[in-house]
This record gives sequence, C-alpha cells and structure tokens, in this order.
Amino acid sequence: MSKVAFVFPGQGAQAVGMGKDAFDTFEGARRVFEQADEALGFAMTDIIFNGPDDVLKQTANTQPALLTVSVALLEALKGRGLTPDYVAGHSLGEYSALVAAGVLSFSDAVRTVRARGEYMEQAVPGGTGAMAAVLGAERDALAALCSSVSAEVSAVELANVNCPGQIVVSGTAAGVQAVVERGKEAGAKRVISLEVSGPFHSSLMKPAAEKLADTLETVTFADASVPVIANVTAEPVTESAAIRQLLIEQVYSPVLWEDSVQKLIALGVDTFVEIGSGTVLAGLIKKIDRNVKIISINSVQSLEAAVNPIV
Repeated sequence: MSKVAFVFPGQGAQAVGMGKDAFDTFEGARRVFEQADEALGFAMTDIIFNGPDDVLKQTANTQPALLTVSVALLEALKGRGLTPDYVAGHSLGEYSALVAAGVLSFSDAVRTVRARGEYMEQAVPGGTGAMAAVLGAERDALAALCSSVSAEVSAVELANVNCPGQIVVSGTAAGVQAVVERGKEAGAKRVISLEVSGPFHSSLMKPAAEKLADTLETVTFADASVPVIANVTAEPVTESAAIRQLLIEQVYSPVLWEDSVQKLIALGVDTFVEIGSGTVLAGLIKKIDRNVKIISINSVQSLEAAVNPIV
C-alpha cells in the first residue's frame, strides 16, 4: 500500500506574491491570511503579496510568511481526498507540518515563528555569524573539517544536511570563511557563502533556543494525529512533550533533511507532496531518491493539476 508524506519548505523558498492566487480563489485559504494578520497584529498579508523583497526577507517576516502560505495551500487542499500518512518540514517548515498534524493551532504557530525569527536575528550580532553551502563533499569528511576549523580558527558546524552533495555549514564568520577556503580538503567542488542574517542551526543559536523555550511554555501542544519526522532526529514523533523539546533543540541542531526523507521512504512513503512556496524540497528529494513521486503544490494551478491524478 503506497503511503503519502506532506512536506513543507523553510526559509529561502519565499517570493513576493506567493499564495495570492489561493487567497483569491479559496475562502479557507483567505481565512488563513486573515488569521495571520489578526494573530500578529499587523498586515503580514500585505508584506507577503506586495513586499518589498528586502522586508519579506527579514527573518522575523519570512518565517510567519512562509508558514501562512503553506497552511493556506494546505487549507485549499482539504476535502480533496488526499491525506498524509506522515508529515515533515525543513527547519521552519516543521511548524507547518505541526499545524498539519494538529499539534499546534495556526494562530499559535504563526505567533511562535514570528518570535522565533526575532530571537534568531537577535542571538548573534550582525556580521559575526555566517553560513555557506558546500557542494560535493561527503558528510563525514566535512564534519571532520568543521571540527578541525573549530579547534584551529573558530566555531563552524554542519547546519543542513539537505541531500547527497549539498550540506550547509554555519558558525562564526571566521569559521565559515575557513571552510570556504579549505573546502577542497573535504572533497568539496564548490563552497558558496549564503546571504543570511545569522548562523542558523549552529550552537551560536542557543540564546535563541532559550528564549524560544520560554515562549513554547505558553503555547498549547496536542499529540500529533499523524507522525511527524523531526528535523533533529529524523525519526517519527507524535507525543506533544517530545515535540516541544525537539523544537527547542532544532534551533541550534543540524536539520537532517536527507535522513528524514530516507526514513520516510523506509516507512513506505512513495509519494511526497510539497506544500508551500517554490519547489526547493522537490529538488532535494529528487537528489535523494529518483524513484519516488514528488508533487509540488505552490499555486492554484499546481493544486488542480496535482490532485486529480493522485485521487
């Protein structure tokens, strides 16, 4: 029996105007945007639809914006006969997955990720942290290089294990620059510095995790209606207290996306439905396993095209 996983993108997938057609077409989707504005106390919808781009790219805006669009498209998908056996999300996308699994209400989730984005921006002074994408290196070799650089220069760690040959590192500006310069030692073909506002998913984010822990204490969590594959462990979790703890650890731990996809495939998933802006996850999943079916639902047109063949 084939199984379906709903997967949700994280930061980097944003684009001005995303979700506008769903807002215009589906009452349920429009309600999600209205709930976001109400929960946040300002016009997030206006930033999503009209930008400007540099405002949307601010972490504290990007995170609630992407969550809102994913949940709006999820709402548009409801009642069409497609339900997940598992859910997962890439970094921030894990919050969309938790809404899909009934762990968090959308209003709580959107307020939480707004705060999470603010905490992440505040954790490290501007310019002192950095991230870089390493292409072509083996995970173990890159981890060894990061350990060496951390001991000899300054802290740098694996942040996103995205797919074979694509790993993001994160840490101090000096540590990441050393990996950029020495990437060939780990077999890297290219190392690309990323435009980000902080060293996400590194131990430098522990101050943000401590603030997030306090925020999460005020949020109601339910057990998951379907298993969520956690970024931190790449294992299924349903119990609310465990999910809360993993969200805290996620801020300063690597996102094990490749491992999460492999776990879903091992659990019998052969269809991945990416719900949200862009097609970033579809590209990563294809590089992990070309044999699975991948559908990206990022617009009304893609939703209509996708649902009919599945159901």
